[in-house]
Amino acid sequence: MLNLGFVSAILAENSFEEVIDFAAANQFECVEIMCWPKGKAERRYAGITHIDVDNLDEGKIAYIQEYVGNRGIYISGLGYYPNPLDADQEKSDYYFAHIKKVIQAASKMGLGVVNTFIGADHTKSISDNLKTFAKKWPAIIKFAEDHNIKIAIENCPMYFTADEWPSGKNLAHTPAIWDEMFSIIPSDNFGLNYDPSHLVWQQMDEIQPIYDYKDKLFHIHLKDAKVYRNKLNHVGTMAHPLEYHSPKLPGLGDVNWRDFFSALTSVGYRGPVCIEVEDKAYEKTEADKFKAILTSRNYLRQFLG
Repeated sequence: MLNLGFVSAILAENSFEEVIDFAAANQFECVEIMCWPKGKAERRYAGITHIDVDNLDEGKIAYIQEYVGNRGIYISGLGYYPNPLDADQEKSDYYFAHIKKVIQAASKMGLGVVNTFIGADHTKSISDNLKTFAKKWPAIIKFAEDHNIKIAIENCPMYFTADEWPSGKNLAHTPAIWDEMFSIIPSDNFGLNYDPSHLVWQQMDEIQPIYDYKDKLFHIHLKDAKVYRNKLNHVGTMAHPLEYHSPKLPGLGDVNWRDFFSALTSVGYRGPVCIEVEDKAYEKTEADKFKAILTSRNYLRQFLG
């Protein structure tokens, strides 16, 4: 029914084989594999390359398929989360070009989903960003359609600190904006990689969107968020978000996981639910990172059997 996995980004120092071996040894069913181009990361959890789509030939594809298949694991999706609507045209073009490479790689590997961000020019309004979206994204979704790939957009605002103020660097962060996006591009191949934590810290209902967008749920991230009410009461919602909340492991924040999984099963979602670790309390050592994934798994088992 629901296939528990994790996002490979937290295991940045480990090889593809080590990531899959860990998943197989610890009762996971799938892994979302990061496919950033090799090079310097511009932020945390970026620049991680567990599959290099720039150097992916038939031999490497066969090797990957055999490696995961022999261990009873499947790849839930290929992940690449840049800012395709960056104000710098050269960067924007580069990000879109690599998204196309990831789509092609997913198609050749027989996968169904590519997870990414819409992006945004953080200095512009939502309405202006939607205009840019309407110009740039239809061709990418058509490209995905032609390759039989679904594009799942994570709903992280990418607004946490002063350098992302005021609009954030990922447009797709509220249901109102999703409605606009899906109206502009009414494609069955365009949907969500839904992460409930981002609605929690925006002071929104994280459960209702599961019912409202049941046909657009292509992939699920399991991450929690802790809102510190004393801090929020002091700085208010107009402060930079990390001033009043922190990403946490599932069960250590404010997401209502019982109602979350009740909603997923009620709407008939079938597929991957992948732990995404961004909890700084579990990042000091490699052992901490592995423990974070397993701690999350142990908590979530009560909902997954």
